[in-house]
Amino acid sequence: MIKIKRVYEAPRDEDGVRILVDRLWPRGVSKDEARIDKRTKEIAPSDKLTKWFGHDPKKWQQFEDRYGRQLKGKTDLIEELRGTSKRCTLTLVYSAKDQLHNQAVVLKQILEQP
Repeated sequence: MIKIKRVYEAPRDEDGVRILVDRLWPRGVSKDEARIDKRTKEIAPSDKLTKWFGHDPKKWQQFEDRYGRQLKGKTDLIEELRGTSKRCTLTLVYSAKDQLHNQAVVLKQILEQP
């Protein structure tokens, strides 16, 4: 099972393995508070793509496409995360305010593909 959750929401035991999918550490959250099991900066969108997107919902479709192409070059990380999600609950943790338009949403869709 794969879930997504903002880093600012309280961690729960039901989250299982918590993976931070942001390139930068979220502001105002200590490592103890976040309870992140693994930080995978490499799986985050590139700085260039993140700046271009700017969490603008009008750019969402293009962001999904571009980020999806970036993830195609990270098959080892994708397979590792898929494997984790098959063994236990995997929670993709992100810091964006927009819960519908962020990299965790795209990553979850890709991880759930066969």
